[in-house]
Amino acid sequence: MTKILMVCLGNICRSPLAEGILKSKLSKDFIVDSAGTANYHSGAAPDTRSIAVARKYGLDISNLKGRQFNVTDFDTFDLIYVMDQSNYNNVIKLARHNEDIAKVKLILNEVHEGKNYEVPDPYYGGDHGFENVYQMLDEACDVIASSLI
Repeated sequence: MTKILMVCLGNICRSPLAEGILKSKLSKDFIVDSAGTANYHSGAAPDTRSIAVARKYGLDISNLKGRQFNVTDFDTFDLIYVMDQSNYNNVIKLARHNEDIAKVKLILNEVHEGKNYEVPDPYYGGDHGFENVYQMLDEACDVIASSLI
């Protein structure tokens, strides 16, 4: 069973969307979860704008709860997708060895290999930012799902 973790800063905007999108594209033979590099929103539901854009596309992420990434996630998960370079740096700081580091990837590199594009944080923007993030993550999750199936 392949286990995949999606990581952003607070685990209320981008990573819960990525979790919901990828889960919808994979069978129950896969485990998909999400976490944040900071503990700002531990135990909180996703941002209402993330919930709304997910719902627009038939996904329900309202039951997800924020949590902070921790070093044991390297043991639990096979793949760790981060949304931006800051998230990447924060996760890599916790890595214990090269095997941990090898699990961590910028999610948009799945679509734009080697370009290191970032999924922008929509938190301080309007609803359009959440739509834009959804579209980016949906495209990346299509590539990830097709590579896993």
